[in-house]
Order: sequence, then C-alpha cells, then structure tokens
Amino acid sequence: MESRFLRNFQEHDITTPDGITIHAAIGGEGPPLLLLHGHPQTHITWRKIAPDLARHFTVIAPDLRGYGDSSKPAGGENHIAYSKRAMAADQVALMRILGHDTFSVVGHDRGGRVAHRMALDHPAAVSKIAVLVIAPTATMYALTNQAFATSYFWWFFLIQPEPLPERLIAADPEFFLRTHIDAQIKLAGATEPEAFAEYLRVYMNPDCRHAICEDYRAAATIDLEHDAADGDRRITAPLLALWGGQGTVGKLYDVPATWREKALNVRGRALACGHTLQEELPIEVLAELLSFLRS
Repeated sequence: MESRFLRNFQEHDITTPDGITIHAAIGGEGPPLLLLHGHPQTHITWRKIAPDLARHFTVIAPDLRGYGDSSKPAGGENHIAYSKRAMAADQVALMRILGHDTFSVVGHDRGGRVAHRMALDHPAAVSKIAVLVIAPTATMYALTNQAFATSYFWWFFLIQPEPLPERLIAADPEFFLRTHIDAQIKLAGATEPEAFAEYLRVYMNPDCRHAICEDYRAAATIDLEHDAADGDRRITAPLLALWGGQGTVGKLYDVPATWREKALNVRGRALACGHTLQEELPIEVLAELLSFLRS
C-alpha cells in the first residue's frame, strides 16, 4: 500500500520470528537506513525528510512496537515487553527479514533510546547511529531536578501504576496529545493538521495508550537495570547527537558530554528549534544527517 505521508514509500506489515508485527514504510535504494520515531509520534514524523533521504538510501521507517499500527503486546513482568532491549530486537529482526544485516539508524526521542540499546546489544548490526533530542536515559534520571520534572512531567506521570495514567488520559486523549505536542514544538505549524489527525487516530486506541505507558514504565525500571549492567560499555559506532537549543534537553544538559560517557566517537550540535527537529527544521536536519551518514 502506498504511504499517504511519505512520498513514493510503500507500507508493509512484517512479522518477526517472535510474532511481533511491525508496520513500516519503505522506499528508496542504496545503503539501508532505519528511522525510529518517538512519542507521541509514529513513523510519519519522518515525512518531511524521508523522501529526500530515499534518494541516497533504502529507508525503512517503522512504527515501534506499541505505537502506530505495530503490535501492542502485554507488558509482562517488570514491563519487559517494552524494554528498549525488546524494542531494539524487533527492529534488528525487521532489518534482517528485509535482507539488511548491517545498517545505519536514526532515532528521535524514544526511538533514540531504542537505537542506544540496539547499538550496545547488536554492535555488528549498527554501522552509524544518530540520536535526536535525547541525553541517555540513566543520565537524565540521575540528574533530575525541578526544571526537568516540571518540563517532562510525563516521565513521572506515565510510569505510575496501571490504570492511573491510562484512565486519566482516556478522559480526553485529544487534549492530552495536543497539549503534549504543542508544549514541545517551538516553531508553530510544524505538525500540520493532517499529521496531528494521524497521530490522534492511533492515540485513540486504548491499547496504544497503555503500550506507551508501558514504554515509559520500562524506562524507569528494567531499562535502568540493563543500563547499569552495561555501565562500562561504550557504543563503538560513530554517533551523531542533534538537539533543539530551545528545548528542555538543550537547556538542561551538555548533550555531547553526556554521549561521550556512552560512546567512543561523538559529534553533534544544537539546532534553533524545540523537541521535534525533523518536523520543525527538516532542511537543516536532512543536511546534518546526509553529512554524517555519507561521510
């Protein structure tokens, strides 16, 4: 099926050996490039840059498990089904099914956290990694202060035990989603009405909202355990960090310094926008990614 949002891309549903169906848009030709979205977006967050990337790469833009039109399994004990380890394994399996044993990965927000774990668990698979608008999860929790807790309140709201956040969001999902997106984007109009409507379509699914809570619950529990166990390991693939200078991460952290604690080869810079770079400043993001990925 042709994608409505990613020009010249085809949408596919691909089931991994673990029984997880990943919905993905695929287009272009050349070296493989995996694009991983964040919360509360889906794969269509790449709509402004994926077609241009597809002039140079075979671009695979999936919905993470729990998001969009991908599978939404039960969280399991200690939220293990939404550990970044499990979410990364989905994407490595997807790429292998498509014939790509080695590839570059770009992850925004939650997708960046999945990419971080992927680069540690599957170092032979990841040739380059770009992380957009994040510092490492463990670092952000360790340095939590009032400014961070106020700005990123959902990190502490969504991790509350089921069903508290699920039921509160269910009272008005559209209001919650709109408030979340509007608070993060600093360049008005970056998420056009058609894109918001698509984000809302999947957000109206109670299973999706529960999966999102499980993603955040995992980040505050089992993901921290995995990070602690790998505390001395470093990402060996070259890493590009991009962030919005007007966003929370850019204001509160020395982003390159946080990643130099986790990776051996780091470069990066801030862009003049908020949290959702690929929607706010797509031309600049495209230029940065092409320079990094083609070098």
